[in-house]
Amino acid sequence: MDVLITGGAGFLGTRLAKALLARGTLAGPDGRQQPISTLTLLDLAAPAAIDDPRVRVVTGDISDPAVIRSALTADTASVFHLAAVVSGQAEADFELGMRINFDATRLILDCAREHGKRPRVVFTSSVAVFGGPLPQQVKDSTVATPQSSYGAQKLMGEILVTDYSRKGFIDGRTLRMPTICVRPGVPNKAASSFASGIIREPLNDQPAVCPVAPETPMWVMSPRKAIEGLIHGHEIDGERLGATRTLNMPGLATTVRDMVGALEKVAGANVVARIRWEPDAAVIRIVNSWPGNFDAARAAALGFAADPDFESIVRAHVQDELGR
Repeated sequence: MDVLITGGAGFLGTRLAKALLARGTLAGPDGRQQPISTLTLLDLAAPAAIDDPRVRVVTGDISDPAVIRSALTADTASVFHLAAVVSGQAEADFELGMRINFDATRLILDCAREHGKRPRVVFTSSVAVFGGPLPQQVKDSTVATPQSSYGAQKLMGEILVTDYSRKGFIDGRTLRMPTICVRPGVPNKAASSFASGIIREPLNDQPAVCPVAPETPMWVMSPRKAIEGLIHGHEIDGERLGATRTLNMPGLATTVRDMVGALEKVAGANVVARIRWEPDAAVIRIVNSWPGNFDAARAAALGFAADPDFESIVRAHVQDELGR
């Protein structure tokens, strides 16, 4: 079977690619396990070298129909749609956010519809679809009222995935992902970038800036659990999802203060001392619009799992990225 990952050169995309190649199979349209014969990675640039003959790389603008047609063929049985313009950037550049987060999503779904093969599509959404006055614990049934352009664009993508599934064009499932941390590399333009930076940079003997208050609630997930969840979400029989194709992924409810406390337990007070607290009104406005706690009972019943605590997330980062 042929599999496509959009955003295939990104952090999650490359991790997912390696996990799928190691796994070797995925559920096909009929639900039976099939060997992965081709894994297409689509992004603006080629990913870091993945030495495997099954890998095919397509580079280009995901909002270009010709690029999508090159990447998503009649043989594509599964799509993991990870590519997106992140929250802070989508808020600052509305046109770019709409083109990549919404227009490209529709292009992908329309290309799948035209081929008529009903591929499984895993679409990554975000807790940013929620905002404004919210209950203490957000449920799958809670009305989504995004307070950012990024959240609105993700919500529109969710609706498309549900409707294209209802029409039988795709077998879609949308996973509303918590904030993924700790991400390796360098800070990006996501409003949540600090959540990784306040752990990653101090562990690398570098200063970090936290732009939000210590009591800020966060709903987080480790990269390990994110990859597990993406693959598990693909493998679920679409009939079990019914008409509601969107799931709130199980995450860990914590606060920035507790995240820093976990870092101190793992690495010591001298590492935590590298964090400076400097409020940023733009980041605070976006992050404070996101809910910090969810009822993910539906996802849990479908077999998804959350991280047990933030200390384990820090230790996983130390092991996976720092090799110690």
